[in-house]
Amino acid sequence: KCNIMPSKVSCLYVLTVVCWASALWYLSVTRQSSSYVGHTSISQRQVVTKRNITFNNIRTRPLNPHSFEFLINEPKKCEANTPFLVILISTTHKEFDARQAIRETWGDENNCNDIKIITLFLLGQNTDPVLNQMVEQESQIFHDIVVEDFIDSYHNLTLKTLMGMRWVTTFCPKAKYVMKTDSDIFVNMDNLVYKLLKPTTKPRRRYFTGYVINGGPIRDVRSKWYMPRDLYPENKYPPFCSGTGYVFSTDVAELIYKTSLHTTLLHLEDVYVGMCMRKLGIHPFQNSGFNHWKMAYSLCRYRRVITVHQISPEEMHRIWNDMSSKKHLRC
Repeated sequence: KCNIMPSKVSCLYVLTVVCWASALWYLSVTRQSSSYVGHTSISQRQVVTKRNITFNNIRTRPLNPHSFEFLINEPKKCEANTPFLVILISTTHKEFDARQAIRETWGDENNCNDIKIITLFLLGQNTDPVLNQMVEQESQIFHDIVVEDFIDSYHNLTLKTLMGMRWVTTFCPKAKYVMKTDSDIFVNMDNLVYKLLKPTTKPRRRYFTGYVINGGPIRDVRSKWYMPRDLYPENKYPPFCSGTGYVFSTDVAELIYKTSLHTTLLHLEDVYVGMCMRKLGIHPFQNSGFNHWKMAYSLCRYRRVITVHQISPEEMHRIWNDMSSKKHLRC
């Protein structure tokens, strides 16, 4: 009997321990699972919230923030007197002779006595520090150069144009018109200012003109204008003006610059500007005065046009002198 009692006590003890253990285990499991469920639902809510935030950021975050800094700038160029026309000339570091020829001929800011014109040369940063230093010295003399810290290359021509749009938007928003052109272009300023833009008339809005091209991408990798299908899958480009020379009202500079922040970059600058215009619903006007090919020199022919392409610095001087000295001659 003495042996039975201890065993009964042991059994009761064991049963009690087991019951308490079971109860504690049950409570702990239910608490854990309920807290785990709660934790999961909070996590899911947090994940959803984070996803929404990320999605919103994707929608609002610029594709091309254009976060370049001005290395050389002329921020006060428009402060004293609001210009009628800002001329943005895409150039490279080694083209000093071309810049100087433009300064001494059609790009001279004092050409039109009654009309305020500003001429600016657009550059990126060169990989050669000596060339950068030379451009900096040139800038200190002429105060007509703007540089941002992207690498100056053919594939970055789009960045150069956007820099010009940004400059006009930031430092010269009250100008009436803007022209973008290249350093091997001769511009007939009389025709541009007095016949096309007509200073005495009310400035136009959402206006864009030049040599309009309706074309499609070139898929031949050997071409200078090769466009990979993954960059631009469509078979047609929107109408665009040849980058050799186009003119637009100043309000368009801000519109294109802001649109570019949310438009995937393309290396073909004029095509890219056309893409931004399509987004904005702006249609470029065809103007036969803009020539994007080389044109044999003839005083009468050059008097009728606005731009001529592939003009050397020497030719620029000769044409300018010819047109200036023979103004009395009729064609």
